[in-house]
Amino acid sequence: MSKTLMTIEDLSNHLGIPINTLYKWRTKNYGPTGRRIGKYIRYRPEDVDTWIEDQGGA
Repeated sequence: MSKTLMTIEDLSNHLGIPINTLYKWRTKNYGPTGRRIGKYIRYRPEDVDTWIEDQGGA
């Protein structure tokens, strides 16, 4: 059972947020949890969904 991990480009498109903003968030420990795989950062879709749900909103 394989799950596709998201790249930072995928996450940027999914959230509609610039890549540079996502990198800044990462340095501030904000945003969805990213996992380092080798020299790359990847995001699990379920972590992204959980983070979105935790944001609340109107």
